[in-house]
Amino acid sequence: MVGVSTWLRYIGTKFDYSVSVARASYLQGQIADKQVLDTIWKNFSNGRLTFLHWNKGVEMDPIIGTQGGTLLVRKIPAPDPVSVHVGDVVVMKDPEDSANYLIRRLAAIEGYEMASKDADDESFVLDKDQCWVLADNDKLKAKEAYDSRIFGPVTMTNIVGRAIYCLRNAVDHGPVKNSEYSTTTDSPVLEVELDVDEMLKNHKA
Repeated sequence: MVGVSTWLRYIGTKFDYSVSVARASYLQGQIADKQVLDTIWKNFSNGRLTFLHWNKGVEMDPIIGTQGGTLLVRKIPAPDPVSVHVGDVVVMKDPEDSANYLIRRLAAIEGYEMASKDADDESFVLDKDQCWVLADNDKLKAKEAYDSRIFGPVTMTNIVGRAIYCLRNAVDHGPVKNSEYSTTTDSPVLEVELDVDEMLKNHKA
């Protein structure tokens, strides 16, 4: 049973999310001034902070098993260094195919200096709104891992959410290890919106 303090934190998180959605929609010209409050209320009263996403592949093994996994993903409407952090497992649009989605771990954000193990490669600093993502499976070569070592820096706007729970099968599931800060801020969302039975119904393995 979810405690009162958790519910209060969840409500506060949901309100912040609703404001972020409305703000992003307004700045993109999708809604007018008079629609802002309605948009906030609609998302606060009806919207969920998470969605389910199926993923299969060896790139994020062992977090997502080789047979695939169903992820509970927290929505991030306006990704920036305040809402996502180094160490987070993010769901992002493939920079080379926006119709496809990748699961990768955030390894660096704007301002980080990137240095290669290859002495012939020059170091560089990630620009504003840029990030660097990597696959977890260190047994893979860069081409197999298909991460920033192949496609380079990614803009933060490619990120659509953060994976907070993974169901690999009926008996193998649990929270995804993210940064300490994100784990703390996501905890009320996980407690309120996690429904393992629903994840099992949507599981494809």
